[in-house]
Amino acid sequence: MGTISELLLIVLVILAFFLLLTGVGVYFLVKVGRKAATKARQATTRLTTHVNAMGTGDAAEVERLRLDLRREVSLTRQAVDQAQRQGWGLGDLPDLLSDLVRQADVHDGQLAMYAQQRRVSPYVDHVTLDRLREHQAKLTAMCARIRADLLSDQVHHTATGIDDLHSRTELEIESRRRAPDPLDEIDELYRRTVQERKDLP
Repeated sequence: MGTISELLLIVLVILAFFLLLTGVGVYFLVKVGRKAATKARQATTRLTTHVNAMGTGDAAEVERLRLDLRREVSLTRQAVDQAQRQGWGLGDLPDLLSDLVRQADVHDGQLAMYAQQRRVSPYVDHVTLDRLREHQAKLTAMCARIRADLLSDQVHHTATGIDDLHSRTELEIESRRRAPDPLDEIDELYRRTVQERKDLP
């Protein structure tokens, strides 16, 4: 009787363990599936934007504005991330970039809405399009200025490092030169004196 209950307990423990493993597996599958679905949606949106940008007209122009803005924001984010990894003092620049990225996302949504409406409606809202272009120009100019400032800092840091390395190289090369041997100098002086005496008439 005791052996059967022990065997039943072992079977129940194994079954509970397998159920736990199955639950963990399902959880991770759902999590990975959601991430994959999100990435697939983003890839589809990007692809659609690229395809729509190849056309002509206002809608295609707006899609090209979206692509330009994404590229500018991405390059600026990479520049700030690189500066942070190198330990530069950036002040409030990372917070400013976060605000800029949020504003760029809002602007991207407005551009997408305008392009969608423009594709289905023959009515052209020139005032809104001009304002969208103006906002686009300001956002891309801010991105360009941030990158130019960071690049200037990087060039300054690099110049300082290069100057330091140049000085150290010169010192090392100078220290490796062999000091002149006084006996060699005496021999050379003696040879010259002898030669000069021979040359005299």
